[in-house]
Amino acid sequence: MSIGIIGAGNIGLAVAKTLARAGIAATIANSRDPQSLKESLAAFGSIIEAGTREQAAAADIVLIAVNWSKLPGALAGLPAWNGRIVIDANNPVEAPLYKPLDLHGLVSSEVVANLVAGARVVKAFNHLRAEVLAGDPHVDGGRRVLFYSGDDSAAKAEVGALIDRLGFAGIDLGSLAVGGKLAQFPGGPLPNQNLVRIG
Repeated sequence: MSIGIIGAGNIGLAVAKTLARAGIAATIANSRDPQSLKESLAAFGSIIEAGTREQAAAADIVLIAVNWSKLPGALAGLPAWNGRIVIDANNPVEAPLYKPLDLHGLVSSEVVANLVAGARVVKAFNHLRAEVLAGDPHVDGGRRVLFYSGDDSAAKAEVGALIDRLGFAGIDLGSLAVGGKLAQFPGGPLPNQNLVRIG
């Protein structure tokens, strides 16, 4: 199983750190070029490689963590997804105001799914702040909770297994329409809830 990350901002790098800590290789790309990521990835060793957007998008599982307004451009022109898994780690807000955007009644992951037609979309890694996500998931005698949701049960099972390998406790919230809404920031009740499962 190969993993790619499109977006090397706070969330993308936080996920890269959790993968590196668990010994899981990945390719990460930004909007510039691989060389521009050299300093950011230095602490992760060779297990996290910088690549082009196309290289990251060719992985079996591709996590997308891009500023909302840049999503269409970041995903345009990529090869067919052909049933591969896309993890949507985005929220429909823009710094510095973080005002909710009008999605015309759709959950943000439904918007993302329309941008990656043919992919199996799972919403995950979006509800915790980057510094919390990057921290050790083993805390207070338990494991930090990560919520995920999606419409494809097999894709959710794969993402759930990845979450477990990273040391987190995954909780399946159901479909994108239901679970995506619960974990979406702003509006959902679950973002920034730093929960720990004991036992």
